[in-house]
Amino acid sequence: MIRRFLILMFLSVFSGLSCFSQIITPDNKLRLIIRQEGQAEVTLPYSDIKSIELLTTNVSILSVKDKIVHISLSPLTVEWFILQKYDYQIVDKVAPKGIISAPDLNKAMDWDYYPTYTQYDSIMQSFKTLYPSLCRLDTIGTSINGKLILALKISDNPAIDGDKPSVFYTSTMHGDETGGYILMLHLADYLLKNYSLSDRVKNLIDNLEIWINPLANPDGTYNNGNVINSPTRYNANGYDLNRNFPDPFTPNTVKQKETLDMIKFLRKHKFVLSANFHSGSEVVNYPWDRWFSKFHADDSWFNAISRSYADTAHVYAGPEYMNFLDNGVTRGADWYIVYGGRQDFETWELHGREVTVELDDQFITPAPQLPLLWQNNWHSLFGYLENALYGIHGLVRDVNSHNPLSAEVFINGHDKDSSQVYSDTLSGNFVRFLSPGSWNLTFSAAGYRDTTINAIVYSGQKTDLIVDMSTITSGIEPINSIAHLLIYPNPATDFINIILPDKTVGRMNLRIINQAGKLVADYNTEVVHGIPVIIDTKYLSAGTYTIVFTSSVTEASFHGRIVVIK
Repeated sequence: MIRRFLILMFLSVFSGLSCFSQIITPDNKLRLIIRQEGQAEVTLPYSDIKSIELLTTNVSILSVKDKIVHISLSPLTVEWFILQKYDYQIVDKVAPKGIISAPDLNKAMDWDYYPTYTQYDSIMQSFKTLYPSLCRLDTIGTSINGKLILALKISDNPAIDGDKPSVFYTSTMHGDETGGYILMLHLADYLLKNYSLSDRVKNLIDNLEIWINPLANPDGTYNNGNVINSPTRYNANGYDLNRNFPDPFTPNTVKQKETLDMIKFLRKHKFVLSANFHSGSEVVNYPWDRWFSKFHADDSWFNAISRSYADTAHVYAGPEYMNFLDNGVTRGADWYIVYGGRQDFETWELHGREVTVELDDQFITPAPQLPLLWQNNWHSLFGYLENALYGIHGLVRDVNSHNPLSAEVFINGHDKDSSQVYSDTLSGNFVRFLSPGSWNLTFSAAGYRDTTINAIVYSGQKTDLIVDMSTITSGIEPINSIAHLLIYPNPATDFINIILPDKTVGRMNLRIINQAGKLVADYNTEVVHGIPVIIDTKYLSAGTYTIVFTSSVTEASFHGRIVVIK
């Protein structure tokens, strides 16, 4: 019996030591942190760009600083990371400091507290109630857990959409990057209160449709209920929403509910200019995020508006603020590569112009520092919106009837990778941002002769343009287009993606017509809502083609132009 007792004691002690050993291994410590907190941060030495590409495909990179890669892991990514056998270091979590919840709604609107979720909803509702002639409250969608994702439209005629250029500010799609959340609420409050007091504010509201979405990931920010306690980067399903958008060459990206709702909202409003606010660094990041060796056609323009944001912040905050990388500015992929990011989706697929503004080295801005964050950035926020008042603002219409036309606006020898823009289907309006200089813009619309017009762009000024287009007569090319197609990449080399307007599904006849009016392709395809039709363009010669989709059931017809380059 004594021998048996000693054996049992030995086994018990050995088992305890074994469990203890398991608990203290780095891998198990990492698992434990993620099980308790929902996320963990680790670091790796930077080796080369190929290693970054492997990491960014599978995990969320937070930053690359001083040859160290900072990575966030979630329950969805931790096991893949552990299997790679990296020599990593766990970053010890520091308890969030300064997340001070407002005791009531009035204190919340002093902008030096964090609101509860119900206070946030009340603040957004109060804007609509107090300023009905200047703003409208809209719902982008709901989170996994049913929280509202809200957007406030500020304009001198908020009930009408599409009569002025639309711009968009959105923040905190990473739930633990909180400074931009309060910054956006403060901005909305300031604009509404000062419409009659400030000429600068009035000019913005009278000439733009300003949309503000303060909180894009409420489940991440309020993951423990109604109060911000221990926010996480991810949504309720553990996904990084800024790695979840459609990517031109990664079609199988899992799209979460928040992402799908945001995509629908972005496609509906066709923002000409937008900015996405984050924290964790202090830098303005512009496209492309996904290509290291490829530059946007308007790279110099992107650099200039980003430089202006950072330089304005330097004036009001001092040179120590927003001085990361190139003194507060970077092209995304020069920092680190991101796939499935919103910035590139908005710029590539929707032909908009978006940057990502990293506001604070701290992911969670302490509540007492929120007023300082406002002072550091509000001049830059205004200046960025004012970019939408510059560039070429035009109207495309039929030369005889003056009815508005939906047309592609393309600059030969300059545009590439979906950098062209389109005039609005209903109004015929378009906005094209360009660096100062002389530009030849070519306008193409189904059933109309291509029209090329020279326009001069001046720094900080608006160039107005009216484009009258004449119809052509063709035995093949139809002219009854009712909506343009969403086409990317365009120009194309090997393939092209085409998304038809909402509610257009089912069997469609697809025809491709060259510039001479010759039919070069004619076949049927199945259209699924939200899924692009992929066309192989490798067999097509270089040139411009008209794409025609005709429904086999309703006979509705949709047209667009593609450019094939070799």
